[in-house]
Amino acid sequence: MYSTYLFNFALPFTGSLLGMGIAYIVKPSAPRGLKLILSFSGAFLLGITIFHLLPSVFRIADFNAGIWIVAGLVFQILLEFLSQGAEHGHTHTHISTRLPWALFVSLCLHAFIEGIPMGSQEALVWGIFIHKIPIGMVLFLMIWQLRVSLFLKISSLIFFALMSPAGSFIFSNTNGLEPWKTTFTSLVIGMLLHIATTILFESNQGHAFNIRKLGIILLGFGLSYLL
Repeated sequence: MYSTYLFNFALPFTGSLLGMGIAYIVKPSAPRGLKLILSFSGAFLLGITIFHLLPSVFRIADFNAGIWIVAGLVFQILLEFLSQGAEHGHTHTHISTRLPWALFVSLCLHAFIEGIPMGSQEALVWGIFIHKIPIGMVLFLMIWQLRVSLFLKISSLIFFALMSPAGSFIFSNTNGLEPWKTTFTSLVIGMLLHIATTILFESNQGHAFNIRKLGIILLGFGLSYLL
């Protein structure tokens, strides 16, 4: 049990910090490499969802997974009105003297909810790990340029990195929530479907053929299948 807690905590947290560290070292304003990372994460997330998560909810008898998947998709669309698409790599470079609270809260809520089913879905933990790298990069680039205290910058970044592990820990240690596990998994499926497909569609702007991007996408699908 403790090894599962450690795995669910360490991997998403490390993914967020890894993305932030990459952004800190490279400090790109419009990173070309971010697009390839996004393409890989989008394919990996979509593969995890199709190969692992969807079968896990549709095999449950007398459970209407479709309704909750659609609910998760719609909920993610609503969240993105606040986050302005940061979940799938949209960067916002305007400098402000305060934290963009609506964007930050929506990203934290998204991270918390997607962490809830991690305790029973090892493949999802890896999917969230990969997903956190570009989000960590985008969030770092937005927050690090703010004219706020260094303490607020660092604490907000660490708080975000803790959200998915917190979702998993709280759900696993709260009595009475276990019957809702499949419902939350279905919600997360809807959220991930929206994010992954948006990433893949937006990565193909101009509809120009790109062999490198195609290879990255196929690699993402292949690795997600092997988990």
